[in-house]
Amino acid sequence: MKKLLALLVLVIIPGVLAQGELHFYNWSGYTSEEMLAKFTEETGIKVVLDTFDSNETLLAKLKSGNTGYDLVVPTHNFVPIFLQEGLLEPINASEMENYKNLDARWQNPGWDPGNVYTVPWQWGTTSFIVDTDIYGGDIDTYKVLFEPPTELQGKINMFNSWDEVLPMALRYLGYETCTTDTEAFSKMLDMLEAQRPYVKTYTSEGILDSMIAGEYAMSTYWNGASMRVRNERPSAQYAYPKEGVSGWMDNLAVAKGAPNKEAALTFINWFLQPENAAMESNFARYGNGVVGAEAFMDEQLQTAPEIVPPADADIKFALTCPPEYNDLATRLWTRLKQ
Repeated sequence: MKKLLALLVLVIIPGVLAQGELHFYNWSGYTSEEMLAKFTEETGIKVVLDTFDSNETLLAKLKSGNTGYDLVVPTHNFVPIFLQEGLLEPINASEMENYKNLDARWQNPGWDPGNVYTVPWQWGTTSFIVDTDIYGGDIDTYKVLFEPPTELQGKINMFNSWDEVLPMALRYLGYETCTTDTEAFSKMLDMLEAQRPYVKTYTSEGILDSMIAGEYAMSTYWNGASMRVRNERPSAQYAYPKEGVSGWMDNLAVAKGAPNKEAALTFINWFLQPENAAMESNFARYGNGVVGAEAFMDEQLQTAPEIVPPADADIKFALTCPPEYNDLATRLWTRLKQ
């Protein structure tokens, strides 16, 4: 019976059976092992997971070629860049059996009209988290992050990613997030260099354990992961800066030249079942785009302050910036980290 079940793998394209291994390249600390085990049990496809720490890392890895990865997870504002570089395979998600479960809001996203190359994975916001036992003042402003009070100095972590940090800095300085104004970049560099002596580390990995252990008093972070910190460290609070918060949607996509494209397509279609999407949300603590998944999700996700923002929160989905912005950002970040 078990051998029979192993053969009944999920079919995406008539006549094509996915098998073997799926090489999955995802963000660090962002994949439910329980969900992967269920996928393997139901399809017979083994998942080999590797992780990255930023969209810039993912972009560089895929541009290097011959990565061996099948399934990747770019953020929405980087999807057009990946497409311009020819780094993704078409998946034609609308032809998948479970596409009907995708919320209509995400069936024609601006970054990928018609879901030709991507489908939503998880979505949320980017801000920062503060241990309020260490600092008890108002945290809903980027001033706390970029001009930290004495209590927080030397106990700060910043993402090691200009894509994550610079939109916060630009909002605090009053600029549009995709500006190519050289004066704006000059002011950002001055501010970040002034902040640097108070920053303990620049990393996008291991933040969860470090915040829980008290190694950081403040860190740039994502809302769902911040909820996971608070569950272990109740004094940790996620900020909603008055200057604005970045919204994002991470997406499942197939890397160009994927060795096992059929397995990747199988996973995408499988994930679009409500109970499977819910398993990932229950682990990572983010929303998903699958209708009906809420029935399988933890009740806490319906009320947590990290997931349900204040009514006056100014959340704006990140834009895809022009190449000129990316060049300026790369140069700024390189100089800051020297």
